[in-house]
Amino acid sequence: MYRIEKDTIGEVKVPESAYWGAQTQRALENFQISNIKMPISFIRALAYVKLGCLEVNYELGKIEKEYYDAIKKAINEIIEGKFDDQFPLDIFQTGSATSTNMNINEVISTRANEILTGKRNTKSPIHPNDHVNMGQSSNDVIPTAMNVSTYYETKYKLIPAIEELYNSIVEKAGTLKDIIKTGRTHLMDAMPISFEQEMSGWATQILYAKHRIEGTFVRLRELAIGGTAVGTGINTHPNFGKKVAEKLSKYLNLDFIEANNHFEAQSSRDAILELSGALKVLASSLIKITNDIRLMNSGPIAGFGEISLSELQPGSSIMPGKVNPVVPEAVRMVGIQVIANDLAISICNSSGEFQLNVALPVMIYNILYSIEILSRACILLSEKCIRDFVVNKEHIEELVYRNPIIATVLNPIIGYDKAAEVVKRALKEKRSVKDIAIEMGYISKEEADKIFDLKKLIKPE
Repeated sequence: MYRIEKDTIGEVKVPESAYWGAQTQRALENFQISNIKMPISFIRALAYVKLGCLEVNYELGKIEKEYYDAIKKAINEIIEGKFDDQFPLDIFQTGSATSTNMNINEVISTRANEILTGKRNTKSPIHPNDHVNMGQSSNDVIPTAMNVSTYYETKYKLIPAIEELYNSIVEKAGTLKDIIKTGRTHLMDAMPISFEQEMSGWATQILYAKHRIEGTFVRLRELAIGGTAVGTGINTHPNFGKKVAEKLSKYLNLDFIEANNHFEAQSSRDAILELSGALKVLASSLIKITNDIRLMNSGPIAGFGEISLSELQPGSSIMPGKVNPVVPEAVRMVGIQVIANDLAISICNSSGEFQLNVALPVMIYNILYSIEILSRACILLSEKCIRDFVVNKEHIEELVYRNPIIATVLNPIIGYDKAAEVVKRALKEKRSVKDIAIEMGYISKEEADKIFDLKKLIKPE
């Protein structure tokens, strides 16, 4: 069953059950490429932008009460998720995402008209362009919704996830402060280090990642709304952008402001790229941390065997009893994907000419995808890896005492060359450096007991 809708090109058949109209239908037919749709978090943000614009236009006396009430009800239903299936467009569409802007305009107007008349009609009496899109352009609405969705998702989803991971690392490290292990550089044995010290490096990486991400908020909060077609604000009230930013701040408990320069806000998406770069640093940190965990867990016989991760699932279809570090592997792949997303966002950000960036949909998808998977990965790593791994203490102590590199502490006492002799003999005879140094007459037993105190080795006086 179809109904006939019209746009400036002509008539279009639209499914009778659809709330979208002619322009959405054309885009649906034109861009059947990936079946990857705009994230629902972006659609929600776009609906909030439409709500803010509606309320400002109403307060300015540009929309009558009856239309305002119907449009507001339709927008709130979208925010509530009642029409999630009415946003079918592919992200590979027009680079301004005009199709998506018209998609929501048409869904709102059709639903508002249904509320008023009982019939699904896209243009009468409420029009998607004249009423729902009043004072707006896709060119300022889409960048605005992009910033709104990314700022909201980052602050209220990703930042709490990062904080949970950070706290888990700090808490776990605190329980392991008395365990001293072999340090490693170049994957080779190095001077001893405590578990707490090693994990403090992880914790600080995560903390600094959080700080970098939060540092982008001061620019991410600037909204393009009010610039309309090319940044000049044609066809809208001079205070429109400021007032809409105030509305959005109130709705979402964030500190949005009108863009300092509308030409920058529409011609480039530098703030999004800046955020993506900060996300890439977090991704890189997660890869490094999970690589450490995988190596520490390796074995159980022929690897490092320093820790044991929880056994979450069988690891092999052919080798009985094998259990793999599946969580670190999954988180590492998230990091790889985020780095790849950042490359796409970087190219998209440079894909504009003059007054408009024309790769917005792909930027939107990738930045929100990165935020989503990083949020989940941080929680996963915290809950199913950091919190409950077990340290193989006896094995670690055995290795640290056998580590010949601790002869480094002999350098100030007997010199580098003699210390090297001790190391070579200890390796050859598979004995402790301490015993060899005493046997070679370089230090006494009493001196050795003081020099090779592991606690002093990790915190030199």
